[in-house]
Amino acid sequence: MLSIDPASMSERENYKFLIGSIIPRPIAFVTTMSKDGVLNGAPFSYFNIVSSNPPMISLSIQRSAGRQKDTARNIIESKEFVVHIIDDQNVEKINKTAASLPPQQSEIELANLTPVNSVKIAVPGIKEAKIRMECTLEHSLELGGLDSPGCDFIIGKVVQFHIEDDIYENGRIDPSGLAAVSRLAGNNYAKIGEIFEIERPK
Repeated sequence: MLSIDPASMSERENYKFLIGSIIPRPIAFVTTMSKDGVLNGAPFSYFNIVSSNPPMISLSIQRSAGRQKDTARNIIESKEFVVHIIDDQNVEKINKTAASLPPQQSEIELANLTPVNSVKIAVPGIKEAKIRMECTLEHSLELGGLDSPGCDFIIGKVVQFHIEDDIYENGRIDPSGLAAVSRLAGNNYAKIGEIFEIERPK
């Protein structure tokens, strides 16, 4: 078995080890609003649950050469954002939003996604997602990096859930109906495959 000190490797080499090892990763499609009123959208696979009391999620938004991404800047400025779960029906459109656009151009328009008003926050979501979560900023932290921070770690509190009727029953979400996709390494994604059950020890 290989044993490697990450300090001996470049950032890119560490990145490849992480994204190849920590799989599958859920993908959040995040919409934010710039202070100029531009609706921004971008996918992030450094995404997970933080807490259910209250419901909170986390996003780690990587910087490029210390430069903050539009999504992180918009969240920190407006303190609001919407998280959508990516599924096999919208993943190709969402993939288009990963293009590097100037801040004044909307990825939502580029990908022909449909904005839909939120209930509790000013930032719209998109109609094409089966699940979306309106969030307010709980905490933001600058982490990593050498001369400047390497990422913005965002914790958001979910203030409203939107779930498509067809995948919801008795307080539970049908994983097959949701058909979420996950991120692997490179250009690879994965669908939910065989689902199996193991009883948790008492």
